[in-house]
Amino acid sequence: MGSAADWNCIREKVIARVDSSAEDLNKISQEIWSNPELNFEEHHAHKILTEYLVKEGFKVEKNFIVDTGFRATYGSDGGVNVCVICEYDALPNIGHACGHNLIAECGIGAGIAIKAGLEILGEQAGKVTVMGTPAEEGGGGKNVMIDAKAFEGVDVAMMAHGCPFYAPRPKFLAIQQIKITFTGKSAHAAAFPWEGRNALDAAVMCYQAISVLRQQMKPDWRVHGIFTNGGVKPNIIPEEAELFYYMRAPTKVELDVLIQKVLGCIDGAAKATSCEAKHKFEVNYLDVVTNKGLISIYEKHAQNLGVTFETNPSIRDAAVGSTDMGNVSYVVPSIHPMFDINTVAPNHSREFTADAGAPTAQEPTLTQAKALALTGLELLMPGNKQLLEDIRKEFDETFGNSK
Repeated sequence: MGSAADWNCIREKVIARVDSSAEDLNKISQEIWSNPELNFEEHHAHKILTEYLVKEGFKVEKNFIVDTGFRATYGSDGGVNVCVICEYDALPNIGHACGHNLIAECGIGAGIAIKAGLEILGEQAGKVTVMGTPAEEGGGGKNVMIDAKAFEGVDVAMMAHGCPFYAPRPKFLAIQQIKITFTGKSAHAAAFPWEGRNALDAAVMCYQAISVLRQQMKPDWRVHGIFTNGGVKPNIIPEEAELFYYMRAPTKVELDVLIQKVLGCIDGAAKATSCEAKHKFEVNYLDVVTNKGLISIYEKHAQNLGVTFETNPSIRDAAVGSTDMGNVSYVVPSIHPMFDINTVAPNHSREFTADAGAPTAQEPTLTQAKALALTGLELLMPGNKQLLEDIRKEFDETFGNSK
């Protein structure tokens, strides 16, 4: 790292930049929270986020790859490229019950703070990229952006996510969505039932088989689904029935095993009812692989800012769902810490929605923006080349140089 005096100057600048922008950042968060938008429909959020970044002196690419994606950069090529990620989509019916308004606020705050540090270091030190990634809630926006090479040239990727506790190395499960369709033959259910083949029976049998399968599932495997089509009238034997399932496991390898077991349930139900079965794999999220070197830097800065991490293993190490940030962690060294927004409510609840828009969520969100910014700037400091080399080495060893 550069001299202690240089670092102290940058650290003070970062903290001051976030604090002086607190009112603007809160307004952005409240605008997003008050206008919840679903997958790939986040037009209002896209507008206010990009307009703010333009005002702050970033080069902004609006409608980046997808209509509601964006990329904002400041600095120069040739040095370290630190990427901070924003999410801003909401959930159906319950709004920002996963606090993506705060993720966006945190990402924007970290971005402008890193820019403030780069203004001291000089643009030749590298670049900060603020990436707007829509449709995390089941749409796989980051997957689309990965496929379009959005993360090429990025050295590290970071974001922070609100929840009821502090966990820098959370456990996110790999997930595979699957749509299952059973096709039978319609017939009058009272007059000629023997002429029909009941697709709903096949779907019910499949549902029950998967439920029975849970006895043989590992404790951290998850399978949960709903009926999306069960027929049209009681007096017509259903000729088509559909199920929609999420399958989750701690790693891609375990998920592949679980998928095969579920496919067996589908085939068995079809054979038992003389129906045909088809399945279609939908969005796939990989598990988040936290880069240990990068998260260690974040942990140091977060703790110096007063953050106390959860120590109870039953809370700290519990699975917290799935995210397309996992896919990012397979292509670039990444971290995805969770932070307490001053709530006891679980994510995806109406109570969490309320707390994500409350004034009490502001202080922890701004603290995370500072911690992410300081993490990124430590990599950008002159003399810190070895830090990034160690992070890259860990990434290459984890994925077998598959980047």
